[in-house]
Amino acid sequence: MSLYEEMGGRATFENLVSHFYALVATDPVLRPMYPDDDFKGAAERLLMFLEQYWGGPDTYSQVRGHPRLRMRHAQFKIGEKERDVWLSHMKSAV
Repeated sequence: MSLYEEMGGRATFENLVSHFYALVATDPVLRPMYPDDDFKGAAERLLMFLEQYWGGPDTYSQVRGHPRLRMRHAQFKIGEKERDVWLSHMKSAV
């Protein structure tokens, strides 16, 4: 059994991502990074990434290729403040 399965599988990660983006959607620091209210697309990508990272399906790589996180986030201005807020919301979601 993978760690992904031990953690509860897809349902666990769907709940985590849902909670995380509920916080992001109302956050004054992170909210501006989603000008088109594209939380659904962002949530789907994060779900696929987390599932793959924790030993679940490798859907992220099949759909998006190598994660290349630095490249994918290069368009955003992410400093210590943004990092800390993101981590705080992720900690709350977990």
